[in-house]
This record gives sequence, C-alpha cells and structure tokens, in this order.
Amino acid sequence: MRRRLAGVNTDRFTASVEYALRQRLHLFAHGVSRYQSFHRPCRKPDYAVAWQAGAACLRDYGAKNDNAPAVLIVPSLVNRCDILDLGCDRSFVEALRRDGFRPLLVDWGHPGAQEREYDLGDYILERLAPALDVAVQLNRSKPVLVAGYCMGGCLALALAQRRQTDVLGLALLATPWDFHVGDRRQVDLLEASLPLLEQTIHTLNELPVDLIQALFTGLDPWLTAKKFIRFAGLDPTDTDAHLFVALEDWLNDGVPLVSWVALACLRGWYVDNETAKGCWVVDGDAVRPEAVGCPTIAFIPARDHIVPPDSARALANAIPGCDTRIVPAGHIGMVAGSRAREILTAPLVGWMTATLAEQWHGPDPA
Repeated sequence: MRRRLAGVNTDRFTASVEYALRQRLHLFAHGVSRYQSFHRPCRKPDYAVAWQAGAACLRDYGAKNDNAPAVLIVPSLVNRCDILDLGCDRSFVEALRRDGFRPLLVDWGHPGAQEREYDLGDYILERLAPALDVAVQLNRSKPVLVAGYCMGGCLALALAQRRQTDVLGLALLATPWDFHVGDRRQVDLLEASLPLLEQTIHTLNELPVDLIQALFTGLDPWLTAKKFIRFAGLDPTDTDAHLFVALEDWLNDGVPLVSWVALACLRGWYVDNETAKGCWVVDGDAVRPEAVGCPTIAFIPARDHIVPPDSARALANAIPGCDTRIVPAGHIGMVAGSRAREILTAPLVGWMTATLAEQWHGPDPA
C-alpha cells in the first residue's frame, strides 16, 4: 500500500476522499428526505378477522373456491406480519390465494396486558394453538398445512410437534435453529452485551423496538446508508420505489418483545443455543425436530444475513425426510422480492399440492 501511494499528492487525495464522502452523505440525506415525503396511497384491508384473543388475531384472506385448503401462516414475533402481505404485487398470502389456497395469517399485534407476562410457551399454547383450532374448523375439520417464517418457523415447529393430528404438512421459511454455526463474532458480541440488555429488559419489561433495530443494524452497519443512497436514484413512480417505501415502513413499524420472550431468545436461543442442543422446552416437553411426524419442507435463503443458511440447514437436517430447497435470495427478498413467486411461492404451492394429494388420497402407485 505504501508503494502504491508513493508520489501521490496527499492534498489532492484527501480532497477527493472528502468530496466522495460529501456526495454520499448528500445522496443519503436526499434519500431519507424522499422517503419521508413519499406519497403513500391508502390500502384497505382485504381480509376478515376469523378469530381474536388479546392482541392477536387470525387474518382470513378467503379463497377462490369453497374447497380451497387452508394454510396457517406463522410470522415472527419480532416484526409485524405485514411483510407477508406487503402489497406492491409482492403479497405472499395473496399469491397463495391466487394459487387455490386459503391463507390464514397470524397477526400477533402489539403486546397488550395479557401478553406482557407471556413467554414463548404461552404464545404457542395460548395464541397459536387456538388459532390452529380455528384453522382446522375453517378447513372443514381437516388437518391444515402450516408455514412458519423466520422465528415463526420455530413456533410452528413446536406447534406441529404437539398437534400432529391437526398439522398435515409443515413449511419452514428461513427458520433459524443452530445459533452457533459459522462466524461466532455476533454471538460473542451479544453475550458480552447481555448483562446490559438484560438490565434494560427487566427495567422496561420489554426489549424496545429501537434496541431491536439496533441489534439488526449491527449485522450489516452499512446497509442503511447503501439502501437510502440507492433509493435517492429511483424513479418515484417505479414499482421498486413503492416497494422500498413499503419495506421501510414495515421495518420502522416494529413491536417490542415482551421480557420473557426477549430473554428466552437472546440468552436461551442465541447465547446458550438451547434449540440445537434439544434444551428448548415448551410446557414441559423439549422441542425436538426429529419428533415432527408430518411431511416437512425447508426453504433456506442462500444470501441470508439475518438467519445464516447453516443455521436453517441444521434444522432441516434434523427433521427426518425434510425436503430442503436452497433459494437464491436474502431473508426478506425470498418472501417479498421480485422473484419471490418463482423461487418460493411456486415451489411451495407445488409441494403443498403434492402433500395434500398424498395425505388425502395416498401415494401415487406409479
């Protein structure tokens, strides 16, 4: 490096660097300003509420015909479920409805007085299990397909283990399991920060949204600057611009994690790796992937910086007969990107259709 810089006019070099930084800062500020003033058309809810308990409800998106099989969709507790119904022609649930299914999306809502005392087991037993009861009822008393996204996949897995007669098939979308695979630096940093985080959680009785966003930002500190600089150059009438705003609105409209859930995830899952060690317990029973008896498929984004692919692969490998698909996308792009229908929805619909045919009519004799 010293040899390459030998003879370089340092004053001109410094001035060039400063100019480039000012230009990037200007574009970033312009992108943020455009985002704040962007026109957002009103979007009316296109679903009915099939069930509600406390802050949670079950969104029923209906079906094209009366015989459409129901799919119970379980999102993460960390962000709102709207990532799976984003609009801008990128709605995962609408794609399923168009392909002949009846999507039933769990909406966790903003934690209320009841949920403030919940742990992960309570969310599964007191919210997810009753939602499954309603889904089965709406499915003409037949077992239903269940799909879980990110952390929601872990909850769906625990549900499928407990309710095997009611779950026809399980789809895991970017679902973490082994939190100690690959680069341990993030886990080590979290472990070092844990005393301060736990003190904050105990004081506020929650992990606040701003702190959750800071933890995610730490996974890729330059991402925010890069995406707003890119947005500054987009035509505001383009689909990409509207999609960017929809995604940012979703990211900025997060919900806190209640204290017991936050502690279970940060210490139990990330630091102690209870999931992969078989030590995560719900209502006295360890959650074990090998105990899931229904057909299972796992979609693993190859460019996921939130759930490392090896973390999700560990879960797929632990489930007997799990069909594993590696998806050329990131964590969010898999469900809301321009190729989401091609790389996720279409193969998922194909797998669900085949699973329904086999479970209801038996395997193809050929």
